[in-house]
Amino acid sequence: MTFDLTTIGILFTAALLYSALLPPQWRGWSLMIGSVVAIYWLQPLSQLRYADFVLPTATIALAVGGWYVTRKPDDDEQKQSWPLDMAALGLVLGLVVGMACFRYIAPDFRLTASRPPNPLWVAVGLVAVQAPLMASRRVVYGQQRRTLMLMIGLVVLLFVFIKATPLVTTVSYVGRTLTGQDTALAGSVDFTWLGFSYVAFRLIHTFRDRQSGLLPALSLREYLTYIIFFPAYLAGPIDRAEHFKQELAGVPEMPRLDANRFTIGTGRIAVGIFKKFVIADTLAIGLSLNPALAEQVNSTVGMWVLLYGYALRLFFDFSGYTDIAIGLGILFGIRLPENFKRPYTKTSITTFWQSWHITLSNWARFYVFSPLSRGLLRRKPKPNPMLIVLLAHAATMLTIGLWHGITWNFAIWGAWHALGLFVHKQWSDRTRKWYRGLKDKPLQRRAWNGFAWFVTFHFVVLGWVWFALPEVGQSLTVFSRLFGVGN
Repeated sequence: MTFDLTTIGILFTAALLYSALLPPQWRGWSLMIGSVVAIYWLQPLSQLRYADFVLPTATIALAVGGWYVTRKPDDDEQKQSWPLDMAALGLVLGLVVGMACFRYIAPDFRLTASRPPNPLWVAVGLVAVQAPLMASRRVVYGQQRRTLMLMIGLVVLLFVFIKATPLVTTVSYVGRTLTGQDTALAGSVDFTWLGFSYVAFRLIHTFRDRQSGLLPALSLREYLTYIIFFPAYLAGPIDRAEHFKQELAGVPEMPRLDANRFTIGTGRIAVGIFKKFVIADTLAIGLSLNPALAEQVNSTVGMWVLLYGYALRLFFDFSGYTDIAIGLGILFGIRLPENFKRPYTKTSITTFWQSWHITLSNWARFYVFSPLSRGLLRRKPKPNPMLIVLLAHAATMLTIGLWHGITWNFAIWGAWHALGLFVHKQWSDRTRKWYRGLKDKPLQRRAWNGFAWFVTFHFVVLGWVWFALPEVGQSLTVFSRLFGVGN
């Protein structure tokens, strides 16, 4: 399931009931409960038996484990919250077992995609996973930095696993063998781990910030709600834990049916619905580059139309989902960060990435670009500054590219933008004085900005060729047709 109109309508109704009926002191708890239930409800059906129950359960187990290893055992605030944390843990485990009880409910009334496994086995599995972690308190907190590095490694390995089709297919084959299903149907579709790409980045954020001492003290309820908050679970934005905690703290003081909040939230949802379901979905019907149309269109003009259509579709699709998530968050009292700020109007590739999928770009800058740059600067002998910038941009954009999928085309797309950022950095460093001089020449400044916009826009649009298509050969064919070569 995704954010279709039915899902949005149900969540909007839930927001109304949440605001009108719930006592303020229960709102934070209800957001945690609702988020746990929602990730099972949103998880799509898998043909591999029990996979659509196991995957959201694994998300919850990772989130609980992430909270435990990021705790500050000597922090007074976290010591005081321990009884409530244990109550929250018991509630979460009870919710997971309760979701397994839908095994005994008729399919039309289940909140799970398929029939869950036996609740008894679910309970045993949860205890088997969580008990060793809780029992290893001395190891976890005595070697916390090492534990956090191991957790980062685990999340990265899981991320690589779900993005690498051969690995997923192999595990699907083994799973089908164990469950007595047809192994000929094994494939990556059996492991559609909904929301994990965003969950992984939030987890790594908390692990790295705990290592650096920047992570605020979080109760289990706050941490779990942050990791799996349902409006942002499917498509972001990737909020920061300290900001989310501040928003969550204000939920009890939120007015009940506040007209201003509902006007803003509903308006944002309406804009998102129009972007996604009217503009983006219309462009997807024959006016957007895809593998099938790439084979059918031979003319240069036709290929450019498809490419422009794809660029617009991608923006309205991504930003539409973001608007819906932000709008729903507002209705529930949580203001999520902005993710898109007119990216196609920017006059440089740097400012494009400061306005396109902003929270993803910020994450990559905080946890890839900056640490790598600092590490290279501390090396002796220090590498050439230009080489440092190039390597940092390459690592950052390859991370973003492979985050979308581990394929050659996504890697090339990342390298494309890394090269663009590097070239722009060198250009801007050498022309800064000249550009400042245009301040007193408005006509020349406007002409230059217009040219810079044209170049930036088309650099981004041409990069989408790698993003839209699955194979390098097909992408090269599209490039040849775009520029009238070999038609």
